[in-house]
Amino acid sequence: MYYVKKTMEISAAHRLTLDYESKCTQLHGHNWMVTVFCKAEELDANGMVVDFTVIKRQVKQQIDHQVLNDVLPFNPTAENIAKWICEQVPHCYRVEVQESRGNMAAYER
Repeated sequence: MYYVKKTMEISAAHRLTLDYESKCTQLHGHNWMVTVFCKAEELDANGMVVDFTVIKRQVKQQIDHQVLNDVLPFNPTAENIAKWICEQVPHCYRVEVQESRGNMAAYER
């Protein structure tokens, strides 16, 4: 099995829809650290699991410097964002989304 990992920083804002009172229901931003893990049993014709540029493009093009509520069709919690990213990237099996120091969510298939 071959593995690759790509970490990138995303700047984006969001507001959460919650069933309790929280400051996170107000629009606010983060410099998110996103780590994408991909794997494949066989390499492609270029000798790669997936090109790091493809991973970066699939994520950054859609959500970097955006208001996530405007571009994603769900409540943009770190958990939901991790799952969504995993679905966007070829061969992805795990995503970690850190919205601030000490606060990280992960999704794994």
